[in-house]
Amino acid sequence: MSESGSRLFPENGPNAQRHAPATLRNRDAIVEALRDILPESGTILEVASGTGEHAVYFGRTFPHLTIQPSDPDPENHQSIRAWTEREALSNILPPLALDALHPEWDVAQPAAILCINMVHIAPWEASIGLFEKASRLLQAGTPFYLYGPYFQADVPPAEGNLAFERSLKSRNLQWGIRDVADMDALAEKTGFRREKLVNMPANNISLIYRRQ
Repeated sequence: MSESGSRLFPENGPNAQRHAPATLRNRDAIVEALRDILPESGTILEVASGTGEHAVYFGRTFPHLTIQPSDPDPENHQSIRAWTEREALSNILPPLALDALHPEWDVAQPAAILCINMVHIAPWEASIGLFEKASRLLQAGTPFYLYGPYFQADVPPAEGNLAFERSLKSRNLQWGIRDVADMDALAEKTGFRREKLVNMPANNISLIYRRQ
């Protein structure tokens, strides 16, 4: 089964850091994919940062970059701040309240945008909003990175992902594992080109797009 459905476990009370077990399993693989695409300097916007564990890991791994976490959930903001304080990192900015379904984002122009494990637990309209805002924010040539489970037309789906898809639909009919072809079509419509697809552990995929 895809790791993306992991539960969140609060540590030391509601105001402390929360823990998503999948983060420990996927963060090194994600970092290896990011090494080839992230710039030498600048601010990296992470959309749907969740617990904040990826943000602080990226901040520690890429000290030359500034990480801007964001999430629409105030409880996740508490967790992001708690992890940042625990790791004593100075290159993690305070979290922003960004929602892909909102019409505008009040955020400075980033050098790259990352979005990990959001697309399948949100309505398709959120993916549209995500690409539209990324298109407005990113300059030509800058990377837009997506990670999560996706279906491919020419690849038989893993049984674990099929089970995960059924689980997602049982929770919300607007959720679901998206097709790479649909993501590519949305990317083209909003001014992006897919540069690379990387098969990742646990039946996940990295999709790397560039602003045209």
